[in-house]
Amino acid sequence: MGVSDHSKTMYVELQRRKVHRYVIFKIDEKKREVVVDKTGSPAESYEDFVASLPESDCRYAVFDFDFVTSENCQKSKIFFITWSPSVSPIRAKMLYATSKERFRRELQGIHYEIQATDSTEMDPDIIRGHAN
Repeated sequence: MGVSDHSKTMYVELQRRKVHRYVIFKIDEKKREVVVDKTGSPAESYEDFVASLPESDCRYAVFDFDFVTSENCQKSKIFFITWSPSVSPIRAKMLYATSKERFRRELQGIHYEIQATDSTEMDPDIIRGHAN
């Protein structure tokens, strides 16, 4: 499975230029590559991101999580999330699982990785706990 140049560009814009709060990717089976499904503006929240994920289909996503440390410093960590709801078709789950490592290697600078089958597995408190 390849990775579109546009996908790489969108990730770099999130990582370096903070143009996006999140980028959601999907696999385009016809093109046999990972493409951008949706982006979120810097003003969007984590809740907006979670609401943007499809209820019954798999996706990859990167989220730029801002937080304040116990020393009162503003920081940001990038999370790579594999979204694979339990109600997704088995074929989609297998395709995303087998393509994940190849795609993940294309994205330099990821701090944490989470695999979630429902929103409770990527609750904001869990994300905050990893970030601190």
